[in-house]
Amino acid sequence: MTILKIGICGWGNVATGLFEQLTANNHISSQWQVTCIGARRDNPRCDPGSVKILRDIFAVPDEEIDVLIELIGGVDTAKALIIKALNAKKHVITANKAVIFEHGEELLKIAKNNDVRLLFESAVCAGTPTIKMLSNDLSANVISKVAGMLNGTTNFILSNMEEGELFETVLAEAKAEGYAEPDPTLDINGTDAAHKIGILAALIFNSGLPATNFHIEGIENISPDDFLYADEFGLTIKHLAVACKNDLGIELRSHPVMIKKESSLAGLKGVRNGIQFDTDLIGSFHVAGSGAGRESTASGLISDLVALSKSSESLPMQYPDFSKKPDVIDFNELSFKYYVYLEVKDQPGVLATISKVFGDHGISLEKVIQKDQLKNGYVPVVIITDNIVEKEMQIVMSDFLDQDVVSEAKIIRIEDL
Repeated sequence: MTILKIGICGWGNVATGLFEQLTANNHISSQWQVTCIGARRDNPRCDPGSVKILRDIFAVPDEEIDVLIELIGGVDTAKALIIKALNAKKHVITANKAVIFEHGEELLKIAKNNDVRLLFESAVCAGTPTIKMLSNDLSANVISKVAGMLNGTTNFILSNMEEGELFETVLAEAKAEGYAEPDPTLDINGTDAAHKIGILAALIFNSGLPATNFHIEGIENISPDDFLYADEFGLTIKHLAVACKNDLGIELRSHPVMIKKESSLAGLKGVRNGIQFDTDLIGSFHVAGSGAGRESTASGLISDLVALSKSSESLPMQYPDFSKKPDVIDFNELSFKYYVYLEVKDQPGVLATISKVFGDHGISLEKVIQKDQLKNGYVPVVIITDNIVEKEMQIVMSDFLDQDVVSEAKIIRIEDL
């Protein structure tokens, strides 16, 4: 077994957690040697001992190392660092989903041209095995759909909101617990999950990096009341990222959904991630685990190191053939059932007005519930529709907001897992 000489770039929470595991003198630590660390400043929470420290991270690829582990985050600087390392014939491991999503196609080509590996297991679901599993354990299967809760922060927030807490309260708690970044925008608005499902779609469907025609939507407009109403229909709310292939092409999306409470993903709480793969040979296959935290991320990074140690000839994972990209379907052409929430004036004839708007567009309704009056004098009306094409639903929502009797209107799509 090859002993890998490692250079680590970055010295934050994830990097120090990885260093502690690499130097823990456990059953796997004999497989590698941390030769140097690229860090612009010290971290008082971790003593690197006698390991060489380089203040210029771009000097790390020039050292006598076999693999560079990029943990600086961001996109532009990380991309430049990875390119330098690959061109220096050094393997690269990264947990940086943003740089892989934005530039993965280019970076993988550079790695291939230099006969080195670019591995990124931790970029999707941290330590929960996903990427190499696709290349190895599921390689005999044709995968038609991947749907997952891929962001631990949003799952933590939604899980607590299901218990009645307010969005702002839970977000503050997530920051205090270290589950959310000081600026959690990319988590909350769905971008982080979109990056991850985009990477999976590229590996499974050759959809390209970065992917196009992506619908991305966050959880900012979800309220505790939505969970109460969802429960009446046997549903709950999760943030789901989906990649699905059919005869028309590939659909890519990242947005809140309602799913049946008895589904496997519905029961995952806290910062846990979960993914469902729909396959031809073994049916629906599920994987779940921690999707946040330095220990979980270290697990994924170390799995890439182990793969490199054992794989001197073959690739630890299959790289896509980007020359054969399928079309990505316009989100507006997709069809869903919808949860529709309306706040309307408490007066005779309102339900008839609502029914007429749907009727004018030929839309059938499964269920309609009118709730008790709100403090503002309006009443909530909750509707579950039959299947509707997205672009048609958006026209309906615009029509509702043009009605004098409607003060608020929102939708949550219903996902059939």
